[in-house]
Amino acid sequence: MVRSSSDYDESDVRIRPSRRGSRPRSKDRPAHTDAVPGRVLGVDRGRYTTLVEDADGKRIVTAMRARELGRKGIVVGDEVHLVGDATGVDGSLARIVRISPRETVLRRTADDTDPVERILVANADQLVVVSALANPEPRPRLIDRCLVAAYDAGMEPLLVLTKADLTDPTPFLEQYAPLSVRHIVTARHDGTTDGLEALRTALAGRVSVLVGHSGVGKSTLVNALVPLALRATGIVNDVTGRGRHTSSSAVALALPDDDGWVIDTPGVRSFGLAHVDLTRIVQHFEDLEPGTEQCPRGCTHDEEECGLDAWVESGAAGPAGPARLDSLRRLLRARTPDKDD
Repeated sequence: MVRSSSDYDESDVRIRPSRRGSRPRSKDRPAHTDAVPGRVLGVDRGRYTTLVEDADGKRIVTAMRARELGRKGIVVGDEVHLVGDATGVDGSLARIVRISPRETVLRRTADDTDPVERILVANADQLVVVSALANPEPRPRLIDRCLVAAYDAGMEPLLVLTKADLTDPTPFLEQYAPLSVRHIVTARHDGTTDGLEALRTALAGRVSVLVGHSGVGKSTLVNALVPLALRATGIVNDVTGRGRHTSSSAVALALPDDDGWVIDTPGVRSFGLAHVDLTRIVQHFEDLEPGTEQCPRGCTHDEEECGLDAWVESGAAGPAGPARLDSLRRLLRARTPDKDD
């Protein structure tokens, strides 16, 4: 019998079964209970150099990011878990399947209006701001911005001034005295570096990030601290007064005798702070923070109605109150764009 088109309905539709079966895709992911922990030491074009320490000892393992992590970023300093071939033998490749919660995160933005944050380093506890006293000239605004980033990240700042053999560091240090920032001064004499032992002591047992603009001698310090690092060093352009980028990517290096880590970063020429919360900066001025209770709602702490002025004038912040308030406001103003950064 011949059927017309009007005789058909949806019950007559034939569904061709899938060759892969009709079972719905599961959202469950493997637990990876056998994953081994590691620390990310370097990142290069989708490959991660990690340090694995377990019952078999220490070894360097190259890994890739597992698909289940999606777009979640992995940076130097991250504590991760790996599966697959974690032997570390030449040609082996493991997979990073988990990233442990980060204790600290050092961030910056492209500029002060860009809402997109870029994570530079994870799990460091000390930010070492390296600046030359001469050749190239120091850039206080960039230093101030790095200090703000350290306070915002919950990291302890350390100011390292290089090339003190070229000029007296005292006038420059006077600018930072009210901030009570720890500092170390280094100088080159007869092939040796004065102040290097003090720097080693300050880095011992810590995870420290070295940040500074190009040409300040950062890589030279790293090579002195970690002789096998072999970080490239460069010279300063006589015309522009700027250094050449000699470190192309961040890398974590173990200090001798396993006495801490230093993370060398590429030279920076700007440090955007669009992500910074003003209240976190003020919290690092324990003598001034109580005075903010008298501030109007939304106070930037750099305006006529700010309650900190009356707090300091009353003497509640102590004899150093005026200088401390000036320094706080200098850091707050560091969040504003400046063409010389």
